[in-house]
Amino acid sequence: MQEETARSAIDTFISAFNASDDLYVTALLSQALTSDVVFWGPLGRSEGIAAVERFVLDIRRHPAGTGTMVRCSAVDMPDEWARYQWVFTTPDGGPRLAGTDVVHLRRSLIDQVIVFAGEIEPSAS
Repeated sequence: MQEETARSAIDTFISAFNASDDLYVTALLSQALTSDVVFWGPLGRSEGIAAVERFVLDIRRHPAGTGTMVRCSAVDMPDEWARYQWVFTTPDGGPRLAGTDVVHLRRSLIDQVIVFAGEIEPSAS
């Protein structure tokens, strides 16, 4: 049950990247995130839904065109933490970015997001 709740919040968060109009982004994020969400993104730490909204809108305005964000793995959830993999692809075979997010849930909503963008290279041993 807990994993289903996490999956729902995560999928709603991801759907904000794919909203049909920028006007829906805030509403989708508000359904998935706590108002005091802490977001650890590629540009550092920020707080609140408005900060996450700015990030999502920046991604939606990718120079190569509006892309598509999808969750491409199951949700792995030990206790209140969950992780999943995602892929962002721009139209017409444009740039593609993959990564892993780690999220913390509080009362069925995401209150922390840690974004790991890009692939992890194997260690040189």
